[in-house]
Amino acid sequence: MNTGVVKKQPKLEKMVHGGNDMKISLEGIALIKKFEGCKLESYKCSAGVWTIGYGSTKLITENMSITQEEAEKLLVKDIAVFEQEIEKVVEVPLHQHQYDALVSWTFNLGGANLNASTMLKVLNKGAYEDVPYQIKRWNKAGGKVLEGLTRRRLAESLLFEGNDWEHI
Repeated sequence: MNTGVVKKQPKLEKMVHGGNDMKISLEGIALIKKFEGCKLESYKCSAGVWTIGYGSTKLITENMSITQEEAEKLLVKDIAVFEQEIEKVVEVPLHQHQYDALVSWTFNLGGANLNASTMLKVLNKGAYEDVPYQIKRWNKAGGKVLEGLTRRRLAESLLFEGNDWEHI
């Protein structure tokens, strides 16, 4: 039966805890960009945090503005921070698509939430098949379920599984 879902072929290289040369792929960056969007003037996100560009929050204040080029540079800088967060705490090998999904998730929710999450505990036990469910649980801001976060978590869970997510 054809379900229309395209299974991505996993790359052979895996991230190994403590020896990671893995970086987010263009597909992972595309997911982040799709769900973050890009705003060149600062705004308060759904969690009430001043934000600019593709979700940058560090040192952002009201009435700031940046160029598209600056937004791209901030994105690269921000992603590197979240790649380091994953490297510090993920103890099991990852395929590129799994890594990309985790970078997107952590980019949106932060390292503290990654560290405290049941998702990380499940992942580090090697229960890869249970991670997508755990990813999708994080769809609230301010205690309220948000459609945009629900869609993003679905896309991240599909990417983690190696499936097509672009239609979400």
